[in-house]
Amino acid sequence: MSSQVKIPCTIMRGGTSRGIYFLSSDLPARPDAWGRILTAVMGSGNPLQVNGVGGGSTLTSKAAIVSPSDSVDADVDYLFAQVGIEEESVDMGPSCGNILSGVAPFAIEAGLVNPEDGSTTVRVRNVNTDSFIHVQVNTPEQSVDYEGDTRIDGVPGSGSPVVLKFLNVCGTKTGKLFPTANLRDQFDGVEVSCVDASMPMVLIAAESMGKTGYETKAELDADTALLQRIERIRREAGFAMGLGDVTGKVIPKVGLVAAPANGGSISNRYFVPDNCHASHSVTGAICVSVASVVPGTVVHDFADYAVSDSGSGATSSEDSASSQDITIRLEHPSGSMDLVLETRSSDAEVLVDSVGLIRTARRVFDGYAYVSREVLEPAENTTDSKKAGS
Repeated sequence: MSSQVKIPCTIMRGGTSRGIYFLSSDLPARPDAWGRILTAVMGSGNPLQVNGVGGGSTLTSKAAIVSPSDSVDADVDYLFAQVGIEEESVDMGPSCGNILSGVAPFAIEAGLVNPEDGSTTVRVRNVNTDSFIHVQVNTPEQSVDYEGDTRIDGVPGSGSPVVLKFLNVCGTKTGKLFPTANLRDQFDGVEVSCVDASMPMVLIAAESMGKTGYETKAELDADTALLQRIERIRREAGFAMGLGDVTGKVIPKVGLVAAPANGGSISNRYFVPDNCHASHSVTGAICVSVASVVPGTVVHDFADYAVSDSGSGATSSEDSASSQDITIRLEHPSGSMDLVLETRSSDAEVLVDSVGLIRTARRVFDGYAYVSREVLEPAENTTDSKKAGS
């Protein structure tokens, strides 16, 4: 008997990330083994992940586990996993909108969704946050098309557009858009806005941290004092947001916001959380964009955006809300990202119904991942839920 077990998988680039995609049916029935499989496949425990396919970066040490959905509102379920690099750890708490970009093409080609001629919309339930996303993929002649002229900053070349529409984005993790019940809080002497829209975030004016907000990733990553202060603030905010002790966890994320510098709506540097993202995560971009349209937040102070009437206004004097589309161009270290918010606003508040944006995806490799047979054995100690993958 071979000492190794092979598991079918696909490597895909989704947005500005790259990850390994599995069908849940190809993994052991016991989810407690999944974490061990993912760290073995990625080569975690080594900064280069030389024993696996991870690539030594948080942007490439990711995984998606896809299965048919039992929800009437979804076609497939998507479970995201952020896999550690130097540590053999797996965090299934957050979601990833970039890796999501590859889920619909993967599901179609795996036979979970029947493609239509022209384009196909796949209804995805993100299991991490129990949220729903409609993903539109080009499928000429009922075949997934990866080639096209759509370009996204942070990715070389171009591809076929993958249109993501995130539904009910507010409070996806904590149940509240503002988990602390405040538009602004203060931690470690710094004013912040704690916001949960697709991704729980602690949003800080860059100037209050002694930064412009236009620094490069390398400049921010080299500032040890800044990173330490960000972590202190993040830990305090985690408790206030009801997330408990977030030490060693990847949520909440942190954003340093500033006024746009290149004709956009807002500038942000996104931390993941112990270093700056090379571009920006999709879920983080949704959070920043939602916060930017709510008066009273730290982000709103710097935002510059356009509002257009979507054509459906109030229907009675008792319902004074009007529907509007708000376009946000978020500037990040690698360029920018465009988002469209479908909102309803009244004198009292702004409600965000959905957020849409465009990504691209590329199928890189199909084959088998090989892991030691010992990896599939039950863990001797499963008290550490992160390492067990629960």
